[in-house]
Amino acid sequence: MKIAVVGTGYVGLVSGACFAEMGVDVTCVDIDEAKIEGLKQGIIPIYEPGLKNIVVRNHDAGRLHFTTDLPSVLNDMDMVFIAVGTPSDEDGNAEMKYVWKVTETIGDHIDKPLLIVTKSTVPVGTSHRIKERVQKRLDRRGLSNLGFDVASNPEFLKEGAAVDDFMSPDRVVVGVESERAKELMTRLYRPFLLNNFRVIFMDILSSEMTKYASNAMLATRISFMNDIANLCERVGADVNMVRRGIGSDTRIGKNFLYPGCGYGGSCFPKDVKAIIKVAENAGYEMSVLKAVEQVNENQKKILFQKFSEFFNGVVEGKTVAVWGLSFKPETDDVRDAPALQLIDSLLESNVNVRAYDPAAMDEARKRLNDKIYYAKDIYDAANNADALIVPTEWKEFRLPNWEILKKIMRTHLVIDGRNIYNKEDLFSYGFGYRGIGL
Repeated sequence: MKIAVVGTGYVGLVSGACFAEMGVDVTCVDIDEAKIEGLKQGIIPIYEPGLKNIVVRNHDAGRLHFTTDLPSVLNDMDMVFIAVGTPSDEDGNAEMKYVWKVTETIGDHIDKPLLIVTKSTVPVGTSHRIKERVQKRLDRRGLSNLGFDVASNPEFLKEGAAVDDFMSPDRVVVGVESERAKELMTRLYRPFLLNNFRVIFMDILSSEMTKYASNAMLATRISFMNDIANLCERVGADVNMVRRGIGSDTRIGKNFLYPGCGYGGSCFPKDVKAIIKVAENAGYEMSVLKAVEQVNENQKKILFQKFSEFFNGVVEGKTVAVWGLSFKPETDDVRDAPALQLIDSLLESNVNVRAYDPAAMDEARKRLNDKIYYAKDIYDAANNADALIVPTEWKEFRLPNWEILKKIMRTHLVIDGRNIYNKEDLFSYGFGYRGIGL
């Protein structure tokens, strides 16, 4: 089987590399010439544990290819995956121009039957619109009877664990409208699921909606727990106890019940906005998700609020150490990261920022330029700091040497945006502590 994956961002590159790992002949396509040349040399444009080894191994084995020329490879393929970006536009809608560009290219150049699969997160109905656009292009070329199929195969990968998620998925969602498409997708995914074939076939519209609904549900759980955490603080309850109490209910479960300083990244903010817009276009209001979005926006401000309150609003000239810049551990993705919103607020208040992240320093620098000090390690960041704020729970932050920090920090305050520390332990070292819901 031969497939093309258009787009070498997070979704496309992980998908292409993992398909190749299972023996599929894969060509990854991107318009960015520098990125493609880098990939041929083993230079990976994103930080994702385990990805580099798979890319290099399969490229060397001749199963994973890279090109900027989609038309030249289209007619050698059994299927083409569209995995280009669909960022939010100014109104919150998914920006579809990259999807339509790929669609037009396919319609202008295919000469044989092909399965076109959307892997990008797209509004409900996109696959049907892709089919219409391709057919119009074929009609113009006198190829009205050229058989092709469309399918939807949304990704559910967690950044930082994407390779493992792809190689051992808990389920694969596929939307199809023909037996041929179902057969091809079954052949493609069977090697990943030999012992328990967990592909859930459904209609295309339901598949596209499933992706949005999944991310919206997870975002809802996060915002709900953050709301509960803020209430716990005000009434004197311990949110960790509450979390354990409700998480032990099998109807609720334990996942995504950790309070924090808000969600970020490339998926949740964008997809919540997009499904709200999908609903508006359909004449329906997503009241719950609008509240989820608002709670999250408020939650991203909480770290700065706790810092400002500690100093009674007099923060100009203070120095803050920020541990963590990515929106979550094990990734260099800083899109919509709570840490960056925190830093923006600190800088607006004329606070000096010393930041450290194990993977995201370069990505953060693209956004912040030289407005902050980029530390070489956690202790360099904390030197002469009036507060230590932790927006991202990287493992290396969990057990620092508090005695060293006590000596090098000017004011002994820790603001824990992910509740990774025990406040009694910090009290014993002479630190003030502020958590979320504690």
